[in-house]
Amino acid sequence: MVMQDLIHAEKLTHENVNREPFPHFCIDDFLAPAFAEEVYDAFPSYQEAKNLGREFHAVNEKRKIQITDSRKFPKPILELHHLLASQPFVEKVGAMMGIDKLLADPELEGGGIHETNTGGHLDVHVDFNFIPEKEWHRRVNILIYFNKDWKEEYGGYLDIWDKEVKNRCGYFAPQFNRACGFETGTTSWHGVLPVTCPPDNMRRSFAVYYYTKEAPAGWDGSKHSTVFRARPTEWVKGAVAMPAEAALRGVKDGVRNLKQGVKSLIGRP
Repeated sequence: MVMQDLIHAEKLTHENVNREPFPHFCIDDFLAPAFAEEVYDAFPSYQEAKNLGREFHAVNEKRKIQITDSRKFPKPILELHHLLASQPFVEKVGAMMGIDKLLADPELEGGGIHETNTGGHLDVHVDFNFIPEKEWHRRVNILIYFNKDWKEEYGGYLDIWDKEVKNRCGYFAPQFNRACGFETGTTSWHGVLPVTCPPDNMRRSFAVYYYTKEAPAGWDGSKHSTVFRARPTEWVKGAVAMPAEAALRGVKDGVRNLKQGVKSLIGRP
């Protein structure tokens, strides 16, 4: 089947983009109902996902599993991946956000199947902004949610913040067949509230990120990995735990860069 049969791409319009505090959107009933049900039914259990992907245990990102390898996707989720990476859809997203020459990432770096169990969270952050191997600039995130009967007390809401991370400007429930997206940049601060759903439940989504070869307007040349900030109510975490986590991540990044440098010197891939 083709995109227009499975995705309500006609909803990707300038009128659906809220420009403050950074361009973002929330579109309900994003997929055709029958296809959304197929994708919902295809999601692996949390234990199955642990065997297929990577689980996070860090201060800033906890009890979240990420499966990026599309070869491990069940058929309906693989079909969703192909649709979201198709040129007609990518062009629709670019037109909606006012960004030319968008590119889909076939490797889904950082994207794909996301599952977060009770006790999990994702602190407020801006995303990594560059893929060095491809020299691509990250420009747009889209998250599609697959949670039924999600209650407010389960947490897991996507929240967006102003550029100082002082005021929450919006928040969105991860409800079934809802797509949320935004333009990524130096001030696109967003996070996921702690997940407190019952143990037999989980927060499920599919994430795709889009890039350009050209740098965004006003880019100062800095390339960074994910940058985290504490919410105003998390002053202890911001003063102690997050700096320690950032220092450890810096050491790991330094070791990784050193290894890549050595490999390039000796001609190894």
